[in-house]
Amino acid sequence: MHNKEQPLVKQRGVYFSRGAELDLLLDCGAFLGELQDLTSAEFWLISAPGDKANQTAWERMTTVTLKANLSNNSKFTIPDLKVGTLDALVGLSDELGKLDTFAESVIKKIAQYIGEVLEDSKDKVQENLLASGVDLLSYLTRFEWDMAKYPIKQPLKNISEVLAKQMTQIETDLKTRAAVYNNIKGNLQNLERKTAGNLLTRTLSDIVHKEDFVLNSEYLITLLVVVPKSSYVQWQKTYESLSDMVVPRSTKMIAEDAEGGLFTVTLFQKVMEDFKAKARENKFIVREFYFDEKELKCEREEMMKLASDKKQQYGPLLRWLKVNFSEAFVAWIHIKALRVFTESVLRYGLPVNFQTMLLQPNKRSAKRLRDVLNAVFKHLDEVAAASIMDASMDIPGLQLSNQEYYPYVYFKIDLSLLDSS
Repeated sequence: MHNKEQPLVKQRGVYFSRGAELDLLLDCGAFLGELQDLTSAEFWLISAPGDKANQTAWERMTTVTLKANLSNNSKFTIPDLKVGTLDALVGLSDELGKLDTFAESVIKKIAQYIGEVLEDSKDKVQENLLASGVDLLSYLTRFEWDMAKYPIKQPLKNISEVLAKQMTQIETDLKTRAAVYNNIKGNLQNLERKTAGNLLTRTLSDIVHKEDFVLNSEYLITLLVVVPKSSYVQWQKTYESLSDMVVPRSTKMIAEDAEGGLFTVTLFQKVMEDFKAKARENKFIVREFYFDEKELKCEREEMMKLASDKKQQYGPLLRWLKVNFSEAFVAWIHIKALRVFTESVLRYGLPVNFQTMLLQPNKRSAKRLRDVLNAVFKHLDEVAAASIMDASMDIPGLQLSNQEYYPYVYFKIDLSLLDSS
């Protein structure tokens, strides 16, 4: 309980009464609130004792944050979970910290992979990121514990193990499905890449036809020659005389790009090397290509098959990603709830009596909001609060200024990790 006489507290080197300090924070916060009212994608999940002695603190916090437009606040209800022993809670606290980090990484991987799968529709990533059929903000601010999935009559460790198993399975399935799809996509891209580039380097399988060549001849062979656009006239005038035994009027342009054209020419096989050398001297480049109908057919069929496979995989894969993103996100928020419950019992003791609130700080108001929370709840841990409120204080053996430790239980939920950018 607070004394009737308000003690003086030091804030940024100036002494105020506790009430005056809050008034100052409120005034500054209101000014900042007028400058911007955009909320961030970051949420603060906090808890403090729920007894009568702290009810006033909760009311003051709500009044100050709303009046100064520092944050949007919503209740975050956690059911009556089984506490177990304090020793078990200490061990569970560490396990939940690791599970929290792991779950967040899985969610991020799924969100990013949805962006990769959508390819040209990456702007639609956010609309595919839902939790239990609603947008993430709605799910988070209206959180309800899923009693069917995570029955509260079982020990906390059991619930934690169920969540861990669920996240591990989702990550394993994601790796497997992504590997299959990426393999198809990669092979298709490799084949498509061959159709890019100029006539000197690209594949010719989609350009040439059987009738362009003299085939199965004991003496004759058809070559493909890349001719620069500026040399078309020269080619037509000189190709028959570049070597002996060139078939007259045997050239035909079968393809063209921005740099030049692809011409056929038929000649006797025994003069092929001489023709190539003379052509090179005139800046006509003979492509090393021999028509193999079976091989070209296989290449075309492979590309068609890969394109078909990718299309068939796309729909089911995207559906799986959306369903399992939802599952993973829901599990992650339950992990956050478990962490708040565990830390609150360890911090505030038994019997279990604490209140939880979800705060969404307004952009650029985070520091002011933190000052307000520290001022309201400083009585829960005077030493920690003092070291945070006055960063210049140096308390031997206590280094809290660089750590996320506050007089109240605090966990961050950052939805910006799910942005498609």
